[in-house]
Amino acid sequence: MELAHYSDYAVRLVNTEEPARGKDTLTSVEAVRDLFGPSRQAARRATDADVTRFRSVRARLRSVFEAADGGDETLAVDLLNSLLLEFPVNPQISGHDFRDDDGRPLWHMHLADHPSNATAGYAAIAAMGLAFHLTEYGVDRLGLCEAAPCRNAYLDTSTNRSRRYCSDRCATRANVAAYRARKRLEADRSPSTGLAADSAQRASANGER
Repeated sequence: MELAHYSDYAVRLVNTEEPARGKDTLTSVEAVRDLFGPSRQAARRATDADVTRFRSVRARLRSVFEAADGGDETLAVDLLNSLLLEFPVNPQISGHDFRDDDGRPLWHMHLADHPSNATAGYAAIAAMGLAFHLTEYGVDRLGLCEAAPCRNAYLDTSTNRSRRYCSDRCATRANVAAYRARKRLEADRSPSTGLAADSAQRASANGER
């Protein structure tokens, strides 16, 4: 498993909140545990205190995406480095569930559960995964959805670095909104265009007389 895969942890956490819509799904221990996915030892250690701690980490991860989305590469890296220093990872070699044709383990790097608490474990994985994604693909691959008021975080893995929305749903909604805006503009211009044409025709007719 590539370590960049862990960057999804950062996206999942950031997107538990939609500030512009006033939505926040990170309100319980169960919500914290759901972020880990199945079979995570750290998830079972989550307590009520982790809800507040997770929200703090979430705000800091969103700041990384905001800096990257705003083109401030240095700030994005500095913010991410501060998370990496505060929440160091515990890497280990693993071969579980992956076998080659001869039945031997397919060894790969794995980020182990943090011995401290659920927040420290999740933050370490999310920050390291995001760091690997950033260094492998570039800071401009971290974005925030342009379909207002969404602003969900996303990781651009497109071949031409063209992604602008967090989902197909938001892309469709933005395209429909842009289409309707163009139609309204055309409709607003039509009456004035028509009047201008009538005036030109009358002027031409008067000139012929």
